[in-house]
Amino acid sequence: MIRTGKRKIALTAVAGASVLVLGLTACGSGGSGDGDANGDRALRVWAGSQTPITANYNPFAPTVLHGALGPIYEPLFFFNKTADSEPVGMIGDSYEYNEDGTAITITIKPDLKWSDGEPLTAKDVAFSFEYDANNPEGNGLVSAEATDDTTVVLTYDSAQYTTEFQRLGSTYILPEHIWADVSDYANFANEEPVGSGPYVVDKTTSESYTLVANENYRDADELGVKKVQYIAVDNNQTAQDLLAAGKLDWTGMFIPNPDDVTANGAIDWINTPQDPTVLYTCSNAELGCTGPQTDVAVRQALNVAIDRGAIKDKAFVGLTGDISPTFALLPRDEKWVADEANAVSPQEANAAEAGKILEAAGYTKDGDFYAKDGVPLELTLTSVDGWTDYNDAAKLIAEQAAAAGIKVNASTVQWQEFSDSRQSGDFQLIVGGVIGTSVADPFQIYRDWFGGTEVGSTGPVGAEVPTGRWNFSRYSNPTVDTAIKAAEATNDEATKKELYGTIQTEIVRDLPYIPLVINATQTFYNTKDFTGWPTEDHLYAFPPSWGAIAAGYVLTQLQPAK
Repeated sequence: MIRTGKRKIALTAVAGASVLVLGLTACGSGGSGDGDANGDRALRVWAGSQTPITANYNPFAPTVLHGALGPIYEPLFFFNKTADSEPVGMIGDSYEYNEDGTAITITIKPDLKWSDGEPLTAKDVAFSFEYDANNPEGNGLVSAEATDDTTVVLTYDSAQYTTEFQRLGSTYILPEHIWADVSDYANFANEEPVGSGPYVVDKTTSESYTLVANENYRDADELGVKKVQYIAVDNNQTAQDLLAAGKLDWTGMFIPNPDDVTANGAIDWINTPQDPTVLYTCSNAELGCTGPQTDVAVRQALNVAIDRGAIKDKAFVGLTGDISPTFALLPRDEKWVADEANAVSPQEANAAEAGKILEAAGYTKDGDFYAKDGVPLELTLTSVDGWTDYNDAAKLIAEQAAAAGIKVNASTVQWQEFSDSRQSGDFQLIVGGVIGTSVADPFQIYRDWFGGTEVGSTGPVGAEVPTGRWNFSRYSNPTVDTAIKAAEATNDEATKKELYGTIQTEIVRDLPYIPLVINATQTFYNTKDFTGWPTEDHLYAFPPSWGAIAAGYVLTQLQPAK
Protein backbone atom coordinates (compact mmCIF):
# COMPACT_ATOMS: atom_id res chain seq x y z
CA MET A 1 0.00 0.00 0.00
CA ILE A 2 1.07 3.63 -0.38
CA ARG A 3 2.46 5.05 2.82
CA THR A 4 1.82 8.61 3.86
CA GLY A 5 4.91 10.76 3.30
CA LYS A 6 6.57 11.60 6.60
CA ARG A 7 9.13 13.31 5.62
CA LYS A 8 13.51 29.29 -8.39
CA ILE A 9 16.82 28.11 -10.04
CA ALA A 10 13.38 28.46 -10.18
CA LEU A 11 12.34 30.98 -7.61
CA THR A 12 9.26 33.01 -6.87
CA ALA A 13 9.02 36.18 -8.93
CA VAL A 14 11.14 34.70 -11.68
CA ALA A 15 11.92 37.50 -14.03
CA GLY A 16 13.93 38.25 -16.73
CA ALA A 17 13.99 41.67 -21.70
CA SER A 18 11.25 41.51 -24.12
CA VAL A 19 9.01 38.73 -25.22
CA LEU A 20 9.15 38.17 -28.91
CA VAL A 21 5.42 38.24 -29.42
CA LEU A 22 5.67 37.09 -33.01
CA GLY A 23 6.80 33.73 -31.63
CA LEU A 24 3.53 33.17 -29.80
CA THR A 25 0.80 30.86 -30.93
CA ALA A 26 -2.12 32.85 -32.31
CA CYS A 27 -4.23 34.24 -29.49
CA GLY A 28 -7.97 34.50 -29.27
CA SER A 29 -10.59 34.91 -26.63
CA GLY A 30 -12.08 31.46 -26.88
CA GLY A 31 -10.85 27.96 -26.16
CA SER A 32 -11.00 26.85 -29.77
CA GLY A 33 -10.70 28.05 -33.30
CA ASP A 34 -7.38 29.86 -32.82
CA GLY A 35 -4.98 26.96 -32.66
CA ASP A 36 -4.27 23.93 -34.77
CA ALA A 37 -6.58 22.11 -37.13
CA ASN A 38 -8.50 20.18 -34.45
CA GLY A 39 -9.42 23.37 -32.62
CA ASP A 40 -7.04 22.90 -29.66
CA ARG A 41 -5.04 26.06 -29.06
CA ALA A 42 -1.84 26.07 -27.10
CA LEU A 43 -1.83 26.89 -23.42
CA ARG A 44 0.68 29.76 -23.25
CA VAL A 45 3.03 29.60 -20.28
CA TRP A 46 5.83 31.67 -18.81
CA ALA A 47 7.89 29.62 -16.36
CA GLY A 48 10.89 31.90 -16.09
CA SER A 49 12.61 31.33 -19.44
CA GLN A 50 14.49 34.32 -20.80
CA THR A 51 15.73 35.06 -24.30
CA PRO A 52 17.34 33.41 -26.03
CA ILE A 53 16.00 29.96 -25.18
CA THR A 54 18.56 27.19 -25.61
CA ALA A 55 17.29 23.65 -26.12
CA ASN A 56 18.21 21.68 -23.01
CA TYR A 57 15.85 18.99 -21.72
CA ASN A 58 18.35 17.25 -19.45
CA PRO A 59 16.63 17.01 -16.03
CA PHE A 60 20.04 17.12 -14.30
CA ALA A 61 21.29 20.31 -16.00
CA PRO A 62 21.21 23.65 -14.12
CA THR A 63 19.89 25.27 -17.32
CA VAL A 64 17.16 22.67 -17.98
CA LEU A 65 13.99 24.09 -19.49
CA HIS A 66 11.09 23.91 -17.04
CA GLY A 67 8.91 21.85 -19.36
CA ALA A 68 11.23 18.88 -18.93
CA LEU A 69 10.51 18.55 -15.21
CA GLY A 70 7.11 16.89 -14.91
CA PRO A 71 5.61 17.34 -18.36
CA ILE A 72 8.34 15.13 -19.92
CA TYR A 73 10.24 13.38 -17.11
CA GLU A 74 8.47 12.04 -14.03
CA PRO A 75 9.28 10.45 -10.68
CA LEU A 76 7.41 7.41 -9.42
CA PHE A 77 4.93 9.36 -7.26
CA PHE A 78 3.62 12.91 -6.96
CA PHE A 79 3.79 14.52 -3.51
CA ASN A 80 1.63 17.62 -2.93
CA LYS A 81 3.79 20.08 -1.00
CA THR A 82 0.77 22.21 -0.02
CA ALA A 83 -0.68 19.52 2.25
CA ASP A 84 0.18 16.48 4.36
CA SER A 85 -1.56 14.03 2.06
CA GLU A 86 -1.12 10.66 0.37
CA PRO A 87 1.18 10.67 -2.67
CA VAL A 88 -0.35 10.06 -6.09
CA GLY A 89 0.94 7.27 -8.30
CA MET A 90 2.53 8.38 -11.56
CA ILE A 91 4.77 5.64 -12.95
CA GLY A 92 4.49 3.95 -9.58
CA ASP A 93 1.40 2.14 -8.33
CA SER A 94 2.35 1.29 -4.72
CA TYR A 95 5.32 0.82 -2.40
CA GLU A 96 6.14 -0.59 0.99
CA TYR A 97 9.11 -0.75 3.34
CA ASN A 98 10.61 -3.83 4.93
CA GLU A 99 10.62 -4.15 8.71
CA ASP A 100 13.77 -2.09 9.34
CA GLY A 101 13.21 0.48 6.60
CA THR A 102 16.29 -0.46 4.56
CA ALA A 103 14.41 -1.85 1.55
CA ILE A 104 11.54 -0.39 -0.48
CA THR A 105 9.54 -2.66 -2.76
CA ILE A 106 7.90 -0.67 -5.54
CA THR A 107 5.22 -1.85 -7.95
CA ILE A 108 4.84 0.18 -11.12
CA LYS A 109 1.79 0.38 -13.34
CA PRO A 110 1.56 -2.31 -16.03
CA ASP A 111 1.85 -1.82 -19.80
CA LEU A 112 3.63 1.54 -19.63
CA LYS A 113 5.49 2.97 -22.62
CA TRP A 114 8.11 5.60 -23.21
CA SER A 115 7.21 8.42 -25.57
CA ASP A 116 9.11 6.65 -28.39
CA GLY A 117 6.88 3.58 -27.98
CA GLU A 118 9.41 1.37 -26.19
CA PRO A 119 8.15 -0.53 -23.10
CA LEU A 120 8.75 1.11 -19.72
CA THR A 121 9.51 -1.63 -17.19
CA ALA A 122 10.95 -2.11 -13.73
CA LYS A 123 14.37 -2.51 -15.38
CA ASP A 124 14.21 1.17 -16.36
CA VAL A 125 13.36 2.07 -12.77
CA ALA A 126 16.27 0.04 -11.39
CA PHE A 127 18.60 1.61 -13.97
CA SER A 128 17.39 5.11 -13.04
CA PHE A 129 18.12 4.68 -9.34
CA GLU A 130 21.61 3.38 -10.07
CA TYR A 131 22.38 6.07 -12.66
CA ASP A 132 25.12 8.39 -11.41
CA ALA A 133 23.06 11.60 -11.57
CA ASN A 134 20.36 10.04 -9.36
CA ASN A 135 22.84 8.26 -7.11
CA PRO A 136 25.43 10.73 -5.77
CA GLU A 137 28.12 9.71 -3.33
CA GLY A 138 26.64 9.16 0.11
CA ASN A 139 23.21 8.29 -1.25
CA GLY A 140 23.30 4.96 0.57
CA LEU A 141 21.93 2.81 -2.26
CA VAL A 142 23.21 -0.77 -2.06
CA SER A 143 21.24 -2.18 -4.98
CA ALA A 144 18.24 -1.63 -7.26
CA GLU A 145 16.86 -4.90 -8.59
CA ALA A 146 13.94 -5.52 -10.96
CA THR A 147 12.40 -8.80 -9.82
CA ASP A 148 9.85 -8.80 -12.66
CA ASP A 149 8.50 -6.32 -15.23
CA THR A 150 6.52 -4.32 -12.66
CA THR A 151 8.46 -4.80 -9.40
CA VAL A 152 11.71 -3.23 -8.26
CA VAL A 153 13.40 -3.54 -4.86
CA LEU A 154 15.62 -0.69 -3.63
CA THR A 155 18.02 -1.66 -0.85
CA TYR A 156 19.91 0.91 1.24
CA ASP A 157 22.64 0.74 3.86
CA SER A 158 20.37 2.39 6.45
CA ALA A 159 16.69 3.05 7.04
CA GLN A 160 15.20 5.54 4.56
CA TYR A 161 11.85 6.53 6.07
CA THR A 162 12.68 10.23 6.18
CA THR A 163 13.94 10.33 2.58
CA GLU A 164 10.70 9.00 1.14
CA PHE A 165 10.13 12.07 -1.03
CA GLN A 166 13.72 12.15 -2.28
CA ARG A 167 13.61 8.51 -3.37
CA LEU A 168 10.07 8.24 -4.67
CA GLY A 169 8.99 11.79 -5.42
CA SER A 170 12.02 13.50 -6.95
CA THR A 171 14.09 10.79 -8.65
CA TYR A 172 13.48 11.14 -12.38
CA ILE A 173 12.89 7.82 -14.12
CA LEU A 174 14.94 7.44 -17.31
CA PRO A 175 14.70 5.16 -20.36
CA GLU A 176 17.67 2.81 -20.12
CA HIS A 177 17.83 2.42 -23.90
CA ILE A 178 18.67 6.15 -24.17
CA TRP A 179 20.58 7.04 -21.01
CA ALA A 180 22.77 3.93 -20.82
CA ASP A 181 24.86 5.58 -23.52
CA VAL A 182 25.05 8.96 -21.75
CA SER A 183 28.19 8.93 -19.63
CA ASP A 184 28.77 12.71 -19.49
CA TYR A 185 25.31 13.63 -18.22
CA ALA A 186 26.42 17.07 -17.04
CA ASN A 187 27.03 18.19 -20.64
CA PHE A 188 24.17 16.35 -22.36
CA ALA A 189 21.66 18.81 -23.84
CA ASN A 190 19.12 16.03 -24.58
CA GLU A 191 17.45 18.09 -27.33
CA GLU A 192 15.06 15.26 -28.31
CA PRO A 193 14.02 13.85 -24.93
CA VAL A 194 12.25 10.52 -24.48
CA GLY A 195 10.15 10.52 -21.32
CA SER A 196 7.10 9.00 -19.64
CA GLY A 197 5.16 12.21 -19.00
CA PRO A 198 2.13 13.67 -20.76
CA TYR A 199 4.09 15.72 -23.32
CA VAL A 200 6.85 15.51 -25.91
CA VAL A 201 8.87 18.27 -27.55
CA ASP A 202 7.42 19.59 -30.79
CA LYS A 203 9.60 22.63 -31.51
CA THR A 204 12.28 24.72 -29.82
CA THR A 205 13.28 28.21 -30.96
CA SER A 206 15.13 31.07 -29.32
CA GLU A 207 11.74 32.64 -28.48
CA SER A 208 9.67 29.70 -27.25
CA TYR A 209 9.40 25.95 -27.04
CA THR A 210 6.28 23.91 -27.66
CA LEU A 211 5.23 20.60 -26.14
CA VAL A 212 2.46 18.44 -27.60
CA ALA A 213 0.52 15.51 -26.17
CA ASN A 214 2.44 12.25 -25.84
CA GLU A 215 0.32 9.64 -27.66
CA ASN A 216 2.01 6.90 -25.61
CA TYR A 217 1.22 8.51 -22.25
CA ARG A 218 -0.65 6.16 -19.91
CA ASP A 219 -3.67 8.51 -19.67
CA ALA A 220 -3.41 10.02 -23.15
CA ASP A 221 -7.17 9.80 -23.76
CA GLU A 222 -7.90 11.97 -20.70
CA LEU A 223 -5.40 14.72 -21.51
CA GLY A 224 -7.41 17.90 -22.14
CA VAL A 225 -4.61 20.29 -23.12
CA LYS A 226 -2.93 18.97 -26.26
CA LYS A 227 -0.36 21.72 -26.77
CA VAL A 228 1.67 23.86 -24.34
CA GLN A 229 3.83 26.76 -25.48
CA TYR A 230 6.50 28.05 -23.08
CA ILE A 231 7.51 31.57 -24.07
CA ALA A 232 10.59 33.66 -23.32
CA VAL A 233 10.09 36.87 -21.36
CA ASP A 234 12.87 39.05 -20.00
CA ASN A 235 11.09 41.05 -17.31
CA ASN A 236 8.06 40.96 -15.04
CA GLN A 237 6.41 43.99 -16.63
CA THR A 238 6.31 42.36 -20.05
CA ALA A 239 4.77 39.21 -18.61
CA GLN A 240 2.23 41.30 -16.73
CA ASP A 241 1.30 43.15 -19.95
CA LEU A 242 0.84 39.83 -21.76
CA LEU A 243 -1.46 38.55 -19.02
CA ALA A 244 -3.57 41.70 -19.18
CA ALA A 245 -3.74 41.47 -22.99
CA GLY A 246 -4.90 37.83 -22.95
CA LYS A 247 -1.68 36.56 -24.55
CA LEU A 248 -0.49 34.52 -21.55
CA ASP A 249 -2.48 31.82 -19.76
CA TRP A 250 -0.34 30.65 -16.84
CA THR A 251 2.59 32.01 -14.88
CA GLY A 252 3.98 32.32 -11.38
CA MET A 253 5.30 35.81 -10.68
CA PHE A 254 5.02 38.75 -8.32
CA ILE A 255 2.44 41.42 -9.23
CA PRO A 256 1.88 44.07 -6.53
CA ASN A 257 -1.62 44.91 -7.81
CA PRO A 258 -3.29 41.77 -9.19
CA ASP A 259 -6.31 43.81 -10.36
CA ASP A 260 -4.11 45.07 -13.19
CA VAL A 261 -4.29 41.64 -14.85
CA THR A 262 -7.59 40.23 -13.60
CA ALA A 263 -9.70 43.08 -14.99
CA ASN A 264 -9.86 41.35 -18.39
CA GLY A 265 -12.24 38.75 -16.97
CA ALA A 266 -10.05 35.83 -18.02
CA ILE A 267 -7.26 35.74 -15.43
CA ASP A 268 -7.65 34.62 -11.83
CA TRP A 269 -4.93 34.23 -9.21
CA ILE A 270 -3.96 32.47 -6.01
CA ASN A 271 -1.26 33.14 -3.40
CA THR A 272 0.38 30.12 -1.75
CA PRO A 273 3.35 31.19 0.41
CA GLN A 274 5.56 28.10 0.64
CA ASP A 275 9.21 28.85 0.01
CA PRO A 276 11.64 30.75 2.24
CA THR A 277 13.31 33.89 0.93
CA VAL A 278 16.67 34.40 2.60
CA LEU A 279 20.02 36.08 2.46
CA TYR A 280 22.43 33.47 1.15
CA THR A 281 25.76 33.99 2.86
CA CYS A 282 28.96 32.32 1.69
CA SER A 283 29.60 31.46 5.31
CA ASN A 284 32.44 28.97 5.57
CA ALA A 285 36.01 30.28 5.44
CA GLU A 286 37.36 26.74 5.82
CA LEU A 287 35.79 25.83 2.47
CA GLY A 288 37.08 28.99 0.80
CA CYS A 289 34.47 31.70 1.45
CA THR A 290 35.88 35.19 1.87
CA GLY A 291 34.45 38.38 3.33
CA PRO A 292 33.04 39.69 6.64
CA GLN A 293 29.97 37.43 6.34
CA THR A 294 32.15 34.44 7.22
CA ASP A 295 32.10 35.80 10.80
CA VAL A 296 29.05 34.40 12.60
CA ALA A 297 28.79 37.63 14.63
CA VAL A 298 28.26 39.62 11.42
CA ARG A 299 25.50 37.24 10.34
CA GLN A 300 23.89 37.44 13.78
CA ALA A 301 24.04 41.24 13.72
CA LEU A 302 22.48 41.40 10.26
CA ASN A 303 19.72 39.05 11.40
CA VAL A 304 18.58 41.42 14.16
CA ALA A 305 19.20 44.57 12.09
CA ILE A 306 16.62 43.54 9.49
CA ASP A 307 13.09 44.94 9.73
CA ARG A 308 11.12 42.04 8.25
CA GLY A 309 7.80 43.78 8.77
CA ALA A 310 8.92 46.68 6.57
CA ILE A 311 10.25 44.28 3.92
CA LYS A 312 6.94 42.38 3.93
CA ASP A 313 4.89 45.56 3.50
CA LYS A 314 7.12 47.57 1.16
CA ALA A 315 8.81 44.95 -1.04
CA PHE A 316 6.10 42.28 -1.06
CA VAL A 317 2.95 44.43 -0.48
CA GLY A 318 1.91 42.32 2.50
CA LEU A 319 1.61 39.04 0.61
CA THR A 320 4.39 37.09 2.31
CA GLY A 321 4.25 34.90 5.41
CA ASP A 322 6.33 35.07 8.57
CA ILE A 323 9.41 32.88 8.46
CA SER A 324 10.77 30.57 11.15
CA PRO A 325 14.55 30.48 11.70
CA THR A 326 14.09 26.71 12.08
CA PHE A 327 12.90 26.62 8.44
CA ALA A 328 9.79 24.67 9.44
CA LEU A 329 6.83 25.93 7.40
CA LEU A 330 4.22 27.31 9.79
CA PRO A 331 1.56 26.36 10.62
CA ARG A 332 1.97 23.16 8.55
CA ASP A 333 5.12 21.97 10.35
CA GLU A 334 4.64 23.52 13.80
CA LYS A 335 4.94 20.15 15.55
CA TRP A 336 8.60 19.99 14.45
CA VAL A 337 9.64 23.26 16.16
CA ALA A 338 11.52 22.10 19.24
CA ASP A 339 11.80 25.49 20.99
CA GLU A 340 8.91 27.95 20.73
CA ALA A 341 11.39 30.80 21.20
CA ASN A 342 12.63 29.95 17.70
CA ALA A 343 9.19 29.74 16.11
CA VAL A 344 9.34 33.04 14.19
CA SER A 345 12.22 35.34 13.21
CA PRO A 346 12.09 38.86 14.76
CA GLN A 347 9.83 41.13 12.73
CA GLU A 348 11.28 44.49 13.85
CA ALA A 349 14.84 45.77 13.58
CA ASN A 350 16.99 46.07 16.69
CA ALA A 351 20.01 48.18 15.74
CA ALA A 352 21.17 48.43 19.35
CA GLU A 353 21.27 44.64 19.70
CA ALA A 354 23.18 44.38 16.41
CA GLY A 355 25.75 46.81 17.79
CA LYS A 356 26.16 44.80 20.99
CA ILE A 357 26.79 41.61 19.01
CA LEU A 358 29.44 43.30 16.86
CA GLU A 359 31.17 45.05 19.74
CA ALA A 360 31.35 41.80 21.69
CA ALA A 361 33.09 40.29 18.66
CA GLY A 362 35.73 43.05 18.56
CA TYR A 363 34.19 45.52 16.09
CA THR A 364 34.30 49.24 16.83
CA LYS A 365 32.49 52.18 15.28
CA ASP A 366 34.55 54.14 12.75
CA GLY A 367 32.26 57.00 11.81
CA ASP A 368 28.86 55.66 10.78
CA PHE A 369 30.03 52.08 10.29
CA TYR A 370 31.82 49.36 12.20
CA ALA A 371 35.32 48.10 11.49
CA LYS A 372 37.64 45.48 12.94
CA ASP A 373 41.43 45.63 13.01
CA GLY A 374 41.24 48.64 10.74
CA VAL A 375 39.17 46.80 8.09
CA PRO A 376 35.72 48.34 7.42
CA LEU A 377 32.70 46.10 7.80
CA GLU A 378 31.47 46.34 4.21
CA LEU A 379 29.47 43.73 2.29
CA THR A 380 28.20 43.22 -1.25
CA LEU A 381 24.57 42.14 -1.73
CA THR A 382 23.22 41.05 -5.11
CA SER A 383 19.80 40.15 -6.48
CA VAL A 384 18.67 39.21 -9.97
CA ASP A 385 17.99 42.13 -12.30
CA GLY A 386 14.25 42.38 -12.95
CA TRP A 387 13.15 40.46 -9.86
CA THR A 388 11.50 43.61 -8.59
CA ASP A 389 10.37 42.33 -5.20
CA TYR A 390 13.82 40.93 -4.41
CA ASN A 391 15.49 44.10 -5.72
CA ASP A 392 13.31 46.22 -3.44
CA ALA A 393 14.04 43.91 -0.50
CA ALA A 394 17.79 44.26 -1.12
CA LYS A 395 17.56 48.06 -1.06
CA LEU A 396 15.62 47.96 2.22
CA ILE A 397 18.14 45.58 3.78
CA ALA A 398 20.99 47.93 2.81
CA GLU A 399 19.17 50.83 4.49
CA GLN A 400 18.36 48.81 7.61
CA ALA A 401 21.91 47.50 7.91
CA ALA A 402 23.29 51.03 7.62
CA ALA A 403 21.15 52.07 10.58
CA ALA A 404 22.96 49.36 12.58
CA GLY A 405 26.43 50.44 11.40
CA ILE A 406 26.85 47.74 8.74
CA LYS A 407 27.64 48.93 5.22
CA VAL A 408 25.87 46.86 2.56
CA ASN A 409 26.22 47.70 -1.14
CA ALA A 410 23.18 46.38 -3.03
CA SER A 411 23.32 45.78 -6.78
CA THR A 412 21.64 43.61 -9.42
CA VAL A 413 23.09 41.00 -11.76
CA GLN A 414 21.76 38.97 -14.66
CA TRP A 415 20.31 35.52 -13.95
CA GLN A 416 23.31 33.64 -15.36
CA GLU A 417 25.76 35.59 -13.20
CA PHE A 418 23.58 34.91 -10.16
CA SER A 419 23.43 31.19 -10.98
CA ASP A 420 27.17 30.94 -11.61
CA SER A 421 28.15 32.86 -8.47
CA ARG A 422 26.02 30.83 -6.07
CA GLN A 423 27.19 27.57 -7.67
CA SER A 424 30.85 28.55 -7.37
CA GLY A 425 30.65 30.36 -4.02
CA ASP A 426 31.86 33.63 -5.51
CA PHE A 427 29.58 35.93 -3.50
CA GLN A 428 29.11 37.49 -0.07
CA LEU A 429 25.35 38.04 0.23
CA ILE A 430 22.51 37.20 -2.19
CA VAL A 431 18.76 37.73 -1.85
CA GLY A 432 17.51 34.35 -3.00
CA GLY A 433 15.01 31.60 -2.44
CA VAL A 434 15.13 28.24 -0.71
CA ILE A 435 13.13 25.38 -2.17
CA GLY A 436 10.54 24.55 0.45
CA THR A 437 9.91 21.00 1.60
CA SER A 438 7.60 18.90 -0.52
CA VAL A 439 6.08 17.11 2.46
CA ALA A 440 5.13 18.28 5.96
CA ASP A 441 8.60 17.78 7.44
CA PRO A 442 11.64 20.11 7.30
CA PHE A 443 14.11 17.25 6.79
CA GLN A 444 14.54 17.96 3.08
CA ILE A 445 15.73 21.53 3.80
CA TYR A 446 18.01 20.37 6.59
CA ARG A 447 19.74 17.81 4.39
CA ASP A 448 19.82 19.68 1.06
CA TRP A 449 20.52 23.23 2.28
CA PHE A 450 22.27 22.79 5.65
CA GLY A 451 23.94 19.43 5.19
CA GLY A 452 27.71 19.65 5.00
CA THR A 453 30.49 17.69 3.40
CA GLU A 454 29.73 14.60 5.50
CA VAL A 455 26.30 14.21 3.89
CA GLY A 456 27.37 15.33 0.42
CA SER A 457 25.35 18.54 0.24
CA THR A 458 28.16 21.03 -0.36
CA GLY A 459 31.78 21.39 -1.38
CA PRO A 460 34.61 23.91 -1.52
CA VAL A 461 34.36 27.30 -3.17
CA GLY A 462 35.15 26.94 -6.86
CA ALA A 463 33.41 23.57 -7.15
CA GLU A 464 29.74 23.26 -8.06
CA VAL A 465 27.32 22.15 -5.37
CA PRO A 466 26.54 18.42 -5.84
CA THR A 467 23.65 17.62 -8.20
CA GLY A 468 20.32 17.58 -6.36
CA ARG A 469 21.65 19.47 -3.34
CA TRP A 470 21.50 23.21 -2.63
CA ASN A 471 23.96 24.18 0.11
CA PHE A 472 25.34 27.28 -1.63
CA SER A 473 26.43 28.77 1.71
CA ARG A 474 29.11 26.06 2.08
CA TYR A 475 27.85 25.51 5.63
CA SER A 476 29.36 22.36 7.12
CA ASN A 477 28.67 21.56 10.76
CA PRO A 478 29.50 18.03 12.05
CA THR A 479 26.79 18.27 14.71
CA VAL A 480 24.17 19.03 12.06
CA ASP A 481 25.48 16.30 9.75
CA THR A 482 25.33 13.68 12.50
CA ALA A 483 21.74 14.64 13.35
CA ILE A 484 20.74 14.57 9.66
CA LYS A 485 22.12 11.05 9.28
CA ALA A 486 20.30 9.88 12.39
CA ALA A 487 17.02 11.53 11.36
CA GLU A 488 17.25 9.89 7.94
CA ALA A 489 17.17 6.48 9.55
CA THR A 490 14.31 6.83 12.03
CA ASN A 491 10.56 6.54 11.73
CA ASP A 492 9.99 7.51 15.37
CA GLU A 493 8.46 10.98 15.60
CA ALA A 494 9.78 11.75 19.11
CA THR A 495 13.32 10.77 18.17
CA LYS A 496 13.14 12.81 15.00
CA LYS A 497 11.88 15.90 16.84
CA GLU A 498 14.78 15.63 19.28
CA LEU A 499 17.24 15.41 16.39
CA TYR A 500 15.57 18.35 14.67
CA GLY A 501 15.96 20.31 17.90
CA THR A 502 19.70 19.74 17.71
CA ILE A 503 19.79 20.95 14.09
CA GLN A 504 17.64 23.98 14.90
CA THR A 505 19.87 25.06 17.78
CA GLU A 506 22.88 25.07 15.45
CA ILE A 507 21.33 26.80 12.42
CA VAL A 508 19.48 29.45 14.46
CA ARG A 509 22.83 30.42 15.98
CA ASP A 510 25.00 30.08 12.86
CA LEU A 511 22.59 31.60 10.30
CA PRO A 512 24.28 30.47 7.06
CA TYR A 513 20.99 31.53 5.45
CA ILE A 514 19.52 34.60 7.15
CA PRO A 515 15.70 34.17 7.07
CA LEU A 516 13.64 37.02 5.57
CA VAL A 517 10.07 35.92 4.71
CA ILE A 518 8.04 33.02 3.39
CA ASN A 519 7.73 34.33 -0.12
CA ALA A 520 4.48 35.29 -1.73
CA THR A 521 3.93 32.68 -4.44
CA GLN A 522 1.40 34.25 -6.76
CA THR A 523 0.06 32.15 -9.60
CA PHE A 524 -2.00 33.66 -12.41
CA TYR A 525 -4.07 31.47 -14.72
CA ASN A 526 -6.72 31.72 -17.42
CA THR A 527 -10.01 30.45 -16.02
CA LYS A 528 -12.05 31.63 -19.00
CA ASP A 529 -10.46 29.25 -21.51
CA PHE A 530 -9.23 26.46 -19.19
CA THR A 531 -10.69 24.71 -16.14
CA GLY A 532 -9.24 22.45 -13.47
CA TRP A 533 -6.73 24.82 -11.87
CA PRO A 534 -5.70 24.45 -8.20
CA THR A 535 -7.82 26.69 -6.00
CA GLU A 536 -7.95 27.53 -2.31
CA ASP A 537 -10.82 25.05 -1.94
CA HIS A 538 -9.03 22.36 -3.95
CA LEU A 539 -5.28 22.88 -3.64
CA TYR A 540 -4.32 19.54 -5.14
CA ALA A 541 -0.85 20.77 -6.19
CA PHE A 542 1.58 23.66 -5.77
CA PRO A 543 0.20 25.89 -8.56
CA PRO A 544 2.98 28.04 -10.15
CA SER A 545 4.05 27.26 -13.70
CA TRP A 546 7.71 26.86 -12.70
CA GLY A 547 7.10 24.18 -10.07
CA ALA A 548 9.05 21.06 -10.97
CA ILE A 549 6.86 17.92 -11.18
CA ALA A 550 3.81 19.74 -9.78
CA ALA A 551 3.46 21.81 -12.97
CA GLY A 552 3.32 18.63 -15.03
CA TYR A 553 0.67 17.22 -12.72
CA VAL A 554 -1.41 20.41 -12.99
CA LEU A 555 -1.31 20.18 -16.79
CA THR A 556 -2.87 16.72 -16.63
CA GLN A 557 -5.82 18.11 -14.64
CA LEU A 558 -6.73 20.90 -17.05
CA GLN A 559 -9.48 20.89 -19.66
CA PRO A 560 -10.50 23.46 -22.27
CA ALA A 561 -13.51 25.46 -21.10
CA LYS A 562 -16.75 24.48 -22.80
